[in-house]
Amino acid sequence: MPLRSQLFRDDARLQGCLVEDRWHVTPGSAGDYVHRIQVALMQLDGLRIDAGELAAKRYGTSTAAAVLQFKQNRDIVNRAYQTQADDIVGKMTIAALDEEMLEAERSRTITSETHICSFDQKSDFEV
Repeated sequence: MPLRSQLFRDDARLQGCLVEDRWHVTPGSAGDYVHRIQVALMQLDGLRIDAGELAAKRYGTSTAAAVLQFKQNRDIVNRAYQTQADDIVGKMTIAALDEEMLEAERSRTITSETHICSFDQKSDFEV
């Protein structure tokens, strides 16, 4: 199943990461696809990423630390060859990021629509 969140679904590089090991996102990578991962980490877990890395869309040390924290919090480990989480965004990690972003996007949309459509019948003001 392809990536479905608005943040990730139109990014061919991240779609590749979901299905092929050669497209793992690793420290030293740079580009829009890295920035999307950074945005997800900040939005989902409030993880901190260095402003310089954000501006350069670069997978540096703070991005690597955020990825590792995200994976440790969710026990994302490929037990076939690992005993603990690493700082690489591979198939399992991008799938988890996408699923949580999709849920967050749905929640924000529903909440927003609820507030927009919710009115007090005694007045013309939004509740």
